[in-house]
Amino acid sequence: MSGQTVEMYWEVGSTNTYFALKLLKPILERTGARLVLHPFNLGHVFRLHNYVLMEEPAAKIANRKRDLQRWAEKHQLPFRFPSQFPIKTSRALRGSLAMRRWDLELPYIEAVMAAYWERDDASIADYAGLRPIVAALGVDPDEFEAASESEPVRQQLIDSTNEGIRRGVFGVPSLFVGDELFWGKDRMDFVEDELRRRAAGAQR
Repeated sequence: MSGQTVEMYWEVGSTNTYFALKLLKPILERTGARLVLHPFNLGHVFRLHNYVLMEEPAAKIANRKRDLQRWAEKHQLPFRFPSQFPIKTSRALRGSLAMRRWDLELPYIEAVMAAYWERDDASIADYAGLRPIVAALGVDPDEFEAASESEPVRQQLIDSTNEGIRRGVFGVPSLFVGDELFWGKDRMDFVEDELRRRAAGAQR
């Protein structure tokens, strides 16, 4: 199935993105599909639609947190809901684009997600918390910060978010296989089915 691509619109502040990245990895290994990542500034989209995160019935929020624990237990992941939520994510999102310069986009994203969703480290909202992460990946923190704050990278995040909206993205994670959109961490079976369907069609 080589040559196929899964595109993922993702956000640091998304619990479901954390799980989706973990659950998608074995599918990519089984199918040989390539992952293309698109940062999506969900805070901007929420403001656009006047949606305020966590302003929902307390019972619904409590159930959602328990459900996340079920997912963590089922897939044996060290997930924990952070004590500070939500956080500002634009710097971390821009950082992923900056890390493309060093071909370290995915390792950076995985490290940032682990810091926030496994170790309760909200410092990733600022460069002070991101600098040790990029240093551990072998990148000079000053160069990283300068790249993340550059106008081209700032515009890339705006463009990535707007392009997602244009393509019908309304939340994250949103995954595309061709023009088929799959939303949420619980759509991985459908993603794999679509990859296999397209591979079978190409072999006819």
